[in-house]
Amino acid sequence: MAHRDVLDALQRDYTTRAEAIRRDLGRTHSADFAEQAQQRQNDEVLEALLAEAEQGLVRVRQAQQRLAEGCYGECLCCGEPIDAARLAAMPVAEYCLHCAEFN
Repeated sequence: MAHRDVLDALQRDYTTRAEAIRRDLGRTHSADFAEQAQQRQNDEVLEALLAEAEQGLVRVRQAQQRLAEGCYGECLCCGEPIDAARLAAMPVAEYCLHCAEFN
């Protein structure tokens, strides 16, 4: 699968995830105090998951920008190519494995 296709699929996944979480966060809470306390705890978890999905979207958009500029797969630190296996495992990778250890 081409890099563009992988990044587009990731973007769709993060977008779908974020939309579902926003829907869940928008629901009304129970009038029962004990149940409402549990729901609010669940909201905290959902908010953390939403932040993670939104950060994933930012990273995907940055990778798409690098692809458009022709520098996708180049380490932002040293300029060397990022290993294909690393990009396959982490399509939004910004750094080669060596530089990732220090960033």
